[in-house]
Amino acid sequence: MAIQTKQELRSFVKETIRTTPISDIHTHLFTEDFGDMLLWGIDELLTYHYLVAETLRFHPDLPYESFWAMSKREQADLVWQTLFLDHSPYSEACRGVLTVLNRLGLDVASRDLESYRAFFASKSTSEYIDLIFKLSNVANVCMTNDPFVDSERNAWETIQEVDPRFNTALRIDPLLMQWEESTWEKLKGWGYDVEQAVSDKTVEGIREFLRTWIRKMNPLYMAVSLPPSFRYPEQSARGDIIAKCILPVAKEFDIPFAMMIGVNKRVNPALGDAGDSVGLSDVRTVEQICSLHPDNKFLCTMLARENQHGLAVAARKFRNLHVFGCWWFLNNPSLIEEMTRMRFELLGTSVTPQHSDCRVLDQLLYKWDHSREIIANVLTDKYADLLETGWKVKKKEIRRDVSDLFGGAFWRFLGKENPVK
Repeated sequence: MAIQTKQELRSFVKETIRTTPISDIHTHLFTEDFGDMLLWGIDELLTYHYLVAETLRFHPDLPYESFWAMSKREQADLVWQTLFLDHSPYSEACRGVLTVLNRLGLDVASRDLESYRAFFASKSTSEYIDLIFKLSNVANVCMTNDPFVDSERNAWETIQEVDPRFNTALRIDPLLMQWEESTWEKLKGWGYDVEQAVSDKTVEGIREFLRTWIRKMNPLYMAVSLPPSFRYPEQSARGDIIAKCILPVAKEFDIPFAMMIGVNKRVNPALGDAGDSVGLSDVRTVEQICSLHPDNKFLCTMLARENQHGLAVAARKFRNLHVFGCWWFLNNPSLIEEMTRMRFELLGTSVTPQHSDCRVLDQLLYKWDHSREIIANVLTDKYADLLETGWKVKKKEIRRDVSDLFGGAFWRFLGKENPVK
């Protein structure tokens, strides 16, 4: 059945966006099996690093170390008082907390932090996971799984079966970013025959490490966060490991190499996780790696706003490149809308417009609620443009397109069946 009017179009697109289940292709969430690594609840929401950085701007006389010495509850109290009571909470990170509380049926107008804490305290972890997946209409998420983190590495020793709502991704930052400083010694200590130099035996040792963890985790992709200075090819241990280890093993297992490019780590170390910043990267690097390795698949998101147009153009040129998400500092409504419009205009539905990047389970609610609204508005405008030409937009085609944008295009790029029916 074809859409007849713009009013009907807007209503149908909005409803389709609301009811279509999502594959969230990049998060920092964990299954219940990982214990305290799965973060949830009001105190975790309030002490998320976005809000910590925002809070400390209002307290120039509070030493950073004094804040970090506080208990989690004390930190959350300070954030709540500073950002929600002493000032209006209209930043996107603050608004997100209020969206979560509202969606959980809590009285946002009461501003009663203790009543919110009581609600979360009444929930078990498994009960809360089920609730958030249901309310967010997210069918599955992809974790970030780092075997270089001791607690996570130990957890994998006891996990028999992963909750099917949680896909895996093998994170390899230390392999590429700290090889010569420390990572080679870790691998050697774990029994892999490697040395500091990226020699032939080191290459084989790293490959065996990757194979071991790919077989253990069954990841959808291998991922790394890279600085703006990243170039490819490059004369470095990082460049050699990518060319001789990462890409051959990724090809062997037919999984993409996911590059998240543009983060300047720890520009203010005293802020901890909140101390990272952004820099302009070189899209030519992405074009080079896609061109030199046409049989490999690449996922890419970039952190700087200025890189978004070039990255979308690169995706037009290389079908082994899939662009995804509005990452980190770009996860603000004005920028999400700008990027989504540009990507739809250049790439149609062959893009994954958003991922949540959640570190706290509750964030699935606000990040997808807010993004759904923006994507619906942009998509409605694009279909309205088609109506102006005399093209008939059919309801089943809108459902197909939304399914692609919410995970279908990603699963097709992987060469896997979309598990969301």
